[in-house]
Amino acid sequence: MTSLQPRSPAATQSILTGNLAGIGSMVVWAAGFPAAEVLLDTWSPLALVTGRFLMALAILVPVWLVLDGTRAVRTARWGRGTFVGSIAFGGGAYLMILAQSLTDPVTVAVIAACSPLAGALIELVYAGRRLTLAFGLGLLASVVGGVVAVGQAPSPQLGLGALAAVAACILFAWGSFMTVRDFPDLSTVGRTTIGLAGGLLVTGTAFVVGYLAGWVPAPVHPFDPKSLELLAIYGVGAMALSQFLWIASVGRLGVAVAAFHINIAPFYVMMILLALGGAWSWPQAIGAAIVALGVVLAQR
Repeated sequence: MTSLQPRSPAATQSILTGNLAGIGSMVVWAAGFPAAEVLLDTWSPLALVTGRFLMALAILVPVWLVLDGTRAVRTARWGRGTFVGSIAFGGGAYLMILAQSLTDPVTVAVIAACSPLAGALIELVYAGRRLTLAFGLGLLASVVGGVVAVGQAPSPQLGLGALAAVAACILFAWGSFMTVRDFPDLSTVGRTTIGLAGGLLVTGTAFVVGYLAGWVPAPVHPFDPKSLELLAIYGVGAMALSQFLWIASVGRLGVAVAAFHINIAPFYVMMILLALGGAWSWPQAIGAAIVALGVVLAQR
């Protein structure tokens, strides 16, 4: 007979901090949804994504310089970082917005519930992950819980929108894995910054070209105090801090297990809206409990 070897204290601590970082990442990410809902009344999606990247990097770059020094910033692999960030985070953000415009938020949320599958596929291809029964059961629970948390069936009008959402999930998982794998010498804040810089490169270029060509309108009153406050929530909290915690979680748990936490985000959104006077949702609470069970099973 074989027996399970107990984890070392260091391994247990790493798993604990990885899960706490995953929870924190999704909580602050979820806080950005109410802010984005208001901003989209006066900002085009592409302008909002670009502004979000700008706001996040305005905080991350100075923090990186202070914590790690100018040499770490100067000698970082900017070419590789911007390549990965442009494709994964810039392209993924655009495809997710495209998917929502072609279908509806519920459809996008249901498809995003398959993010752990995308993470498992990436680790299977690039890291040779061994798929155990416990991980498989946890993966199934995470997907089911994510769908239950949404509480509705997806739109029957799928097609290109569904493909865009699936591609966005795969790109995000790929970019997160590559960010951790390809920059072992960078701190977590450095990894976060270099990836988001690539996202700004592609979305910012697209916005400028689109604006000059007359395809993308400029935001209405972008420097209004209320708009700046909401953009700070959406860019600093729901992107800079959220991405920092996310990369920290991926570094400790792997992208497949870390992605399980994405499916609890609808529950966090509901809790935030509840604090603002919204209503309790049993499907989101039950879905979150199922996903939490999946997180535990996958790490057995």
